[in-house]
Amino acid sequence: MKKLPLFLLIIYIFIPISVFAYSDYLLASGQNIGIELKSDHPIIVGSYNIGSYNALTNSDLTVGDKILKVNDISVISSQDVYDLISKQNNSLATITYSRDNQEYKTNIKLYKEDNIYKTGLYIKDTIRGVATLTYIDPENNYFGALGHEIIEKSTKSKFNMTSGSIYQSTVTGITKSTDGHPGEKNARSNSNDVYGNVKENTTSGIFGTYTSTLPNTKKFKVATSDEISLGPAKILTVIDQNNVEEFAINIIKLNKNSKTKNILFEVTDQTLLDKTGGIVQGMSGSPIIQDGKIIGAVNYVLVDKTNKGYGIFITNMLEEQEN
Repeated sequence: MKKLPLFLLIIYIFIPISVFAYSDYLLASGQNIGIELKSDHPIIVGSYNIGSYNALTNSDLTVGDKILKVNDISVISSQDVYDLISKQNNSLATITYSRDNQEYKTNIKLYKEDNIYKTGLYIKDTIRGVATLTYIDPENNYFGALGHEIIEKSTKSKFNMTSGSIYQSTVTGITKSTDGHPGEKNARSNSNDVYGNVKENTTSGIFGTYTSTLPNTKKFKVATSDEISLGPAKILTVIDQNNVEEFAINIIKLNKNSKTKNILFEVTDQTLLDKTGGIVQGMSGSPIIQDGKIIGAVNYVLVDKTNKGYGIFITNMLEEQEN
């Protein structure tokens, strides 16, 4: 057999086995969006007492469990559970549920109100919120938003989704942040005006496909972490109606070792400080621009100092999208 020259073998060995394929230029958005994520099964998020009986304290169920079946009939939504329970003709129900990817069964007592049986459980299969769209990749219509995962408040854990959407949302007012008390964007959303489909809820944000007409916004070159510097930058976000505006910030620290808290910054724009008190809930995902490049997205507020916040590197979001 003929031997390959040594230099060819060396070249072959050092060919990378993983190459990220995201585009060099992105449409930086800043647009306010509504978000809806759906679970594959209803999730238990709480309970209430029926006299002295509580379905959580008197059974094996706990907050965070997914209900798979009621009396051995499969359920995929909260409505399925309500429909089956309301048709009961006795005061005991068998619940099949999952926890940590293991399947279990338990029995719970029901109570009758207005001649309909009820469980005493609070359950949900859908989670909704308001955030900011970070970018759209015009080469493939992929989008990224938020810059962090969506948490279910009752379980305090990542919401495991099977489908979702982003849609039109208008900022109607601001609840201003004060130190120790982060504020929020107040918004009116229209879930019928869908912008895109959410495919993943990850620690670096939500990702999916933008299905609406691409907005007529500027393309920005993607900056690597080595191209980001301390000093002036700006964020793009909405604080009134649907108007995307630029606001000045100052980057005071960079952390390349974190997956999500990469850019520590302070708001220096007096208009934004006067209106919002700094960073408010709903700004998560606001793109960060420096030297004409998109460098990251706002993702956290410092609760005790709300004029300061964190951002994630845009490359971390894009690599998560690729993965």
